[in-house]
Amino acid sequence: MKKIYLFLLALVCFAQIAVADIDKSQAMKMVENVTKEGIEQIINSNASIEEKNKIFRQLFTQNLDLDFIGKYVLGRYWRTATPAQQKEFIELYKELNVQTWSKRFDEFKGRQFVFEGTSPANNPNQIFVDTNVPMKEGAPAVVKWRVNNVNGKLKIIDIIIENVSLAQTARNEYTSFIAKSPKGVEGLLENLRTKVK
Repeated sequence: MKKIYLFLLALVCFAQIAVADIDKSQAMKMVENVTKEGIEQIINSNASIEEKNKIFRQLFTQNLDLDFIGKYVLGRYWRTATPAQQKEFIELYKELNVQTWSKRFDEFKGRQFVFEGTSPANNPNQIFVDTNVPMKEGAPAVVKWRVNNVNGKLKIIDIIIENVSLAQTARNEYTSFIAKSPKGVEGLLENLRTKVK
């Protein structure tokens, strides 16, 4: 009985290691596609701001888990928001990030992402893909991509540039705004509508 138990334990451990290796490889490939075929091509092109935003919007929609991020960013307020408010928040948040990160990544114009492997996350279904971008002056910009694995489907759920988390920064800002706003979630939506315009 003990031998069977040890055999099964070893089999489970091996399976977990194998899956982890596959996840690392898939995560690296997915982020590489986003950076090489997406971000680098966009920022190094002569496209207009409108065209860049359009491509970023498509890139974000395909590769970021916006529902996951939206729930995280709103925190406990996600449960109190109506379905209509949740849907609008996701759309506004996506659009705001398209505009923000289209400009933010412009700092990397003429540069390429250098891949340094992966590092573990606290959640076993998540992993960090570690990259940096050599700059003209100073140290390279460190960019980490948090990738989430849900039923074998990989999506980016956070981008951390120079230790500044996109998701955590938004969560701190938005939950604080809602707490202070007399209109709560609706007050935040009104604010985001104005910013997007």
